[in-house]
Amino acid sequence: MSEDVFSDVTDVYEAMIDWQKRLANEGRFYRSLFDRVGVRSVADVACGTGRHAEMFHSWGLRVQGADISVNMIERARTNFGESNNLRWAVRSFDQPIQPSAPFDAVICTGNSLALASDMPTVERAVREMLAAVRGGGVVVLHVLNLWRLPDGPCVWQKCKRATLERGDVLIAKGVHRTGSSGYVDLIIASLDTSTTMQTESVPILGIEAEKLDQTLRNAGASSVRIFGNYQEQPYNRDSSVDLIAVAEK
Repeated sequence: MSEDVFSDVTDVYEAMIDWQKRLANEGRFYRSLFDRVGVRSVADVACGTGRHAEMFHSWGLRVQGADISVNMIERARTNFGESNNLRWAVRSFDQPIQPSAPFDAVICTGNSLALASDMPTVERAVREMLAAVRGGGVVVLHVLNLWRLPDGPCVWQKCKRATLERGDVLIAKGVHRTGSSGYVDLIIASLDTSTTMQTESVPILGIEAEKLDQTLRNAGASSVRIFGNYQEQPYNRDSSVDLIAVAEK
């Protein structure tokens, strides 16, 4: 995965997401899972600006957040600091994690895994994640369920006005599917007198649940559960918004 996916939209990424709502929704899932598995240490291998990593750290866990984007990691370090129990690293999700001691959990959330260039890269990333957790530990993968989208038209997900360092902007984010491939579409339109507009369209992989399950098992998972959302409802290829895999080693 290239570092210049979406070029540098760190500030846009932060502005697009209602983090309080998102972490409240996902936090209950991770709390329950981590309590059951006995998690005390976590690696977030595509951590973005570090919001999940900081949430886990606030629970008293030892956390490492890593991302391929230098700017994302610098934002995380600036926002949340760094300590013995909260570390940041610049690293792609398919590179070796090499912890000094195995983690209890590794997560890759927010559709990051689907940004891989191809399935062999996904398989390599999954192997590295499984290799970094202890026996009995857990790996959580979350991607968009591309198959619920219509073939062709863009489904616009967000349209938001925000004030960034560059000025007032209108941000629109959508996703569309073309056959077995998908694209994340982003429009950033300046609202000042310059009326400039930045557009991005980044390819994402359509990952099948069965393929993800088999990839995890081939990498050493002893069990895999597949869900359609963070409320742990059953995955349905035609209707689920999310594809979430929980693999125990």
